[in-house]
Amino acid sequence: MLLEVENINVYYGAIHAIKGISFHVDEGEIVTLIGANGAGKSTSLNTIAGLLRSKTGDVKFRGRSIAHTPAHRVVKEGLALVPEGRRVFTQLTVEENLEMGAYTRDNSEIAGSLEQVYELFPRLKERQRQVAGTLSGGEQQMLAMGRALMSKPALMMLDEPSMGLAPILVEQVFEIISSLHRAGTTILLVEQNAQMALSVADRAYVLENGLITLSGTGEELIRSEKVQKAYLGG
Repeated sequence: MLLEVENINVYYGAIHAIKGISFHVDEGEIVTLIGANGAGKSTSLNTIAGLLRSKTGDVKFRGRSIAHTPAHRVVKEGLALVPEGRRVFTQLTVEENLEMGAYTRDNSEIAGSLEQVYELFPRLKERQRQVAGTLSGGEQQMLAMGRALMSKPALMMLDEPSMGLAPILVEQVFEIISSLHRAGTTILLVEQNAQMALSVADRAYVLENGLITLSGTGEELIRSEKVQKAYLGG
């Protein structure tokens, strides 16, 4: 088991955002968390990444607790978060953004990783000297994913990668997610586009008001009457 989340409870002040959830991600899987706005999906990812702390339970990565590990050290352990809203460094160039993603790695390894990212995202190579703030939303999403890849993660967490993108770009983003998966990256995906998320997922969990209310394979949840009514417009 690559990632184990065990009985985490997360609060924002008096608000109980995550209520004792547990789930896991096995090596080589795409696992997705789906749910409405405010269900606790992003909070879950931010807790795993070390940006928030749980009052209870544990988060284990490769069998070792990371529940109290600072976020920058979580990256060094092999876990990368592509945050909601992309959050690229708008004043830096594309290449400078990518290099920032490799801050945990030896300088001698960076050039090879840059070439790998440019191979996966040819658009970024075309724009490597361009200031990131001038990129389109789709290009910024590619850059955020490329920046995360520069840390050589064993697990990549993607928070709403399709948010704000045109339908054709959403398809491109999910094709890239599938490519990353085929290349050996394990993925934990938070996504409001439930149809797209479930179509690529090995397994999925439904979050409602901070609780996991349903789980199964991607195919099982696509066929679930409850999921169809709530998230697929069925």
